[in-house]
Amino acid sequence: MKTEVKLRIKSAFVKQLKEGYPLIDKEAIINREAISAEGTIINLYDEKNHFIAKGYYGIQNKGCGWVISRKEDEIIDNFFFGQKMNLAIQQRKKFFNDETTTAFRVFNGEGDGIGGLTIDYFDDYYLINWYSVGIYTFKEQIITELQKVAHIKGIYQKKRFDEAGKYIDEDDFVWGTEPEFPLVVKENGVNFAVYLNEGAMVGIFLDQREVRKLIRDQYASGRTVLNTFSYTGAFSVFAALGGAAQTTSVDLANRSLSKTAEQFHINGIDAKSQNIIVEDVFKYFKYAVKKELKFDMVILDPPSFARSKKFTFSASKDYKNLLKEAIAITEKEGIIVASTNCSSFNKSKFKEFIDTAFKEMHKKYQILEEFALPEDFKTLKVFKEGDYLKVVFIKKLDT
Repeated sequence: MKTEVKLRIKSAFVKQLKEGYPLIDKEAIINREAISAEGTIINLYDEKNHFIAKGYYGIQNKGCGWVISRKEDEIIDNFFFGQKMNLAIQQRKKFFNDETTTAFRVFNGEGDGIGGLTIDYFDDYYLINWYSVGIYTFKEQIITELQKVAHIKGIYQKKRFDEAGKYIDEDDFVWGTEPEFPLVVKENGVNFAVYLNEGAMVGIFLDQREVRKLIRDQYASGRTVLNTFSYTGAFSVFAALGGAAQTTSVDLANRSLSKTAEQFHINGIDAKSQNIIVEDVFKYFKYAVKKELKFDMVILDPPSFARSKKFTFSASKDYKNLLKEAIAITEKEGIIVASTNCSSFNKSKFKEFIDTAFKEMHKKYQILEEFALPEDFKTLKVFKEGDYLKVVFIKKLDT
């Protein structure tokens, strides 16, 4: 049985916690000296000794734990986790029944009731992400209950809780049988090669599924497409399959060349017929301007924070200038797909970046489509930080 500790919450934080806010701020706790071990069950009370919520202690970003129950007498045991796992899987039945998509999110942290934990599905293989030492202390219970409610060939994990908040590099295989890598999964009928035991990333970002489909089905045909920060070229593959005249994928990582070529290959596309460039995106923009290159579609999906030898990119500070670079090499009536997973600003602020960028470039634009997280990435309305994805399709007008 887990240790339980009673913590008192400062009055300034009580209202948002009562309204369902799941993250427990480090500054909210009056008697933090009462707790030290991550994974401890914490019962939160206001200064008048009224019960607020129950959670666990786990250091993650600005928080020191997550609320996981609103019932004072609820026991955080196998039954508790089993209910959460079962409900999450039941709510995603349509994904399990879709033969054209065999990769999606099964459990999305606080959206499914347990902050600090995500679980992704890859064709009967499950990948668990642990975001704090605190949630990792429940590993045995969570894996046991997951096995009861799902058909599983194997389980992998990523520990993302070292002191710098980064991935802990080690053997990620946990249980079951290991597949032959690459494990080929499908997304809307398109093949993806994934590697569950090869570092922090597996080869595909599942939250962009709907965006990729739209690019293939409605926007790519006949267009020249520039995919920046291309990673393993997922957007490029969908664009090529949608009839793009040409795709150009640009990423600074050396591995992007072989990984992108592999994704083209498993979809029957000759990688040599596409452009795959290992280069700093910002340097490539300057090259494109110098060579007077223009594209019918430019895809911008940078990391929230990135550092190269000569430049440090922060989405909250630099996205506007990134957009200006893209506008300069987008054809008239061309499309810019502007995307960010940065949680430090909302969609209205993101649209301000877009508006300012076009005004400073003396160009006009039209917003065509907008996307947030897909439904398997379940979120809470009261926790806006969890609904991090913002994607806007922008048409550069001929003016």
